[in-house]
Amino acid sequence: MAPKRNRAITARRQHLKSVMLQIAATELEKEEGRREAEKQNYLAEHCPPLHIPGSMSEVQELCKQLHAKIDAAEEEKYDMEVRVQKSSKELEDMNQKLFDLRGKFKRPPLRRVRMSADAMLKALLGSKHKVCMDLRANLKQVKKEDTEKERDLRDVGDWRKNIEEKSGMEGRKKMFESES
Repeated sequence: MAPKRNRAITARRQHLKSVMLQIAATELEKEEGRREAEKQNYLAEHCPPLHIPGSMSEVQELCKQLHAKIDAAEEEKYDMEVRVQKSSKELEDMNQKLFDLRGKFKRPPLRRVRMSADAMLKALLGSKHKVCMDLRANLKQVKKEDTEKERDLRDVGDWRKNIEEKSGMEGRKKMFESES
């Protein structure tokens, strides 16, 4: 009985899905038709049909009128862009104030950056950056003082030289000669 019931439930779900999709499709079609009608109404109001006159002076007058309309539309577009930029800046400022008041700061995801200290300062300060961050250049030069042990080791010489001298027949011969 349970498998039959499960089939009925899944069939009912699929039927409901298909009905919902049909309703959504009709709603989308209605919305698209409404938008098209709004577009046609707007164009009929703001863009009257173009009548091209016959004489040259009338054509020039029409061009002047069209240029004036274009200028007005461009000014309106610019004003709206400025308003949008101003309001978005105000929104950013208000969001920042809101975060400040809450005491929570949004931490940006950090990425590993392979930059030298000079490149980083140049990126941060721009053209003001004149200080060189070559740390090795700023180190003092220290002369190494010879200690007695080092002098003794230098005087004794390299142990490899002694071995090379004693190797072979000549080295053994020198050893016998020095003993006698």
